[in-house]
Amino acid sequence: MLHLVLFQPEIPPNTGNIGRLCALTRSRLHLVHPLGFTITDRQLKRAGMDYWHRLDVHHHADWAAFRASAAGPRRLWLFTTKAERSFWSAAFADGDGLVFGNEGAGAPGWLHAELHDWRVTIPHADPELRSLNLSTAAGIACYEAIRQVGLLH
Repeated sequence: MLHLVLFQPEIPPNTGNIGRLCALTRSRLHLVHPLGFTITDRQLKRAGMDYWHRLDVHHHADWAAFRASAAGPRRLWLFTTKAERSFWSAAFADGDGLVFGNEGAGAPGWLHAELHDWRVTIPHADPELRSLNLSTAAGIACYEAIRQVGLLH
């Protein structure tokens, strides 16, 4: 199983789309609070469609609670535009967690420091553009990890 970890997500449709991705890939979704929306948000439900009831989702009051959780991943990879290392060079394993910062600020400096050796980026062609949409990045990352680990056939 893979784990997708959203650090304080802010935009409901992104989280809904990622929830749908997790349901379809049987990945566990971790939501690290505070969230920028309520979990009953209409846009969240619309993006997640009727897949939300099939989702393995865990809520964590903060990063410390997430790290203390027995339901958490074995190893964490931080996806960030601030990394030099491409995610294509990462060797993902079953049980890994793919961590994504929020849409407005990304991951805070202390999280970059904690996961410094496990930071990866999704390359893009135009350095003047900042980043992919959160749900697009999560989909790319999730399916590359699944491909490497062989979780879906």
